[in-house]
Amino acid sequence: MSARPRLAAVPDPPAGRAGPAGAPAPTVLYVHFHAEAGAPGAPLGEDTYDGLLALLAEVTPVVQAVPPDAALMEVRGATRYFGHGPAGLAALVRVRALARYGADCTIGIAGNPMLARMAAQDGPPGAVRTLPGDPAAVAAFLAGKPAAALYGVGPATARTLCSYGLDSVGRIAAAPLPALQRILGPAAGRRLHERARGIDPTPVTPGARARSMAAEHRFGRDELDAGRRRRALLTLADALGGRLRESGRVARGLTLTVRYADGSVTTRSRTFAEPTAHTPVLTSAAYALHDALGLQRARVRGVALRAEGLGEAGSAAHQLSFDPADEKARRIEAAVDRARARFGPAAVGPAAAVRGPGAGGSPGTDVTGRRPAHEKHVSHSLTDQGRSTHSYPQVS
Repeated sequence: MSARPRLAAVPDPPAGRAGPAGAPAPTVLYVHFHAEAGAPGAPLGEDTYDGLLALLAEVTPVVQAVPPDAALMEVRGATRYFGHGPAGLAALVRVRALARYGADCTIGIAGNPMLARMAAQDGPPGAVRTLPGDPAAVAAFLAGKPAAALYGVGPATARTLCSYGLDSVGRIAAAPLPALQRILGPAAGRRLHERARGIDPTPVTPGARARSMAAEHRFGRDELDAGRRRRALLTLADALGGRLRESGRVARGLTLTVRYADGSVTTRSRTFAEPTAHTPVLTSAAYALHDALGLQRARVRGVALRAEGLGEAGSAAHQLSFDPADEKARRIEAAVDRARARFGPAAVGPAAAVRGPGAGGSPGTDVTGRRPAHEKHVSHSLTDQGRSTHSYPQVS
């Protein structure tokens, strides 16, 4: 039986030198932050996340935010400045994060962002995992992973690949490029061919974190009912849309975060064709992201939506539509906004979000607006007559 490659905090080559067999030394860090001790599974606070990003910038200016709780770092220059290899810098980051914010982290170190993410995946808090830069170690690390582990391979693409017997990254790497291009198309086939071999030309791009706005709902018990999860997403999308329009902003994308009973999370994102604050667009994107996960028997404890890349509505381009249904929906939306401004956010909302569960009602309320005994709000949540919305704006 062949030995599996070890992922651990291993000694790094001296700063500036190449790794084994002339391969570049791994200098990309993927840092996944965890909430404060004593609150396992809790979301990372917005102010805490901003502070942690500033902490990383003390080590290297090349920091790329990966909301809501991670970041990428390129430490090639920092190794020379501090006189430590990437693993030493990772230990420094962890100590400072714990000391200042009480937040632990899992860190993956590799030669590019994709491999660094994969090295850190499923790691416990406090783990520092280094993937050596030589091609043999990278190939051995990737070989046994499922196709869905590759960045950009969603459930639908994974099912397509599995139908051709390409159910692991090793088999995808061994497949001829023309075969992958026939299955997925020329561009997607080539990208998959490269990623299956550990090639990711994407650089770590420094820059300020895009402003965002989020809303979250936590279930009082393990939620297996997809209908209740979708009603929670409808409530959250409705709240996000109203707050975006009230603040005069639009979003360029939407991120769905699903939190499971074991504390693990799944995050999926979608970019809109044009910046929007239109509730039906937000709801459709949320439904599509949720349905693509295929959570038939998943024990879900919470869902969250985050509107990403906020900008001013007045400066955003909007494609004119001659669809009377779309124009009618926008007029109704404007009327709803006026009613809420006058009578409060609970005055009017989607029918499926205000009726009882048997009639497609809102998560956590019955026909009288009361919350079942098992359903509880998150601390510091905003509630309006039984509406199960925990919303908080992110300001940066």
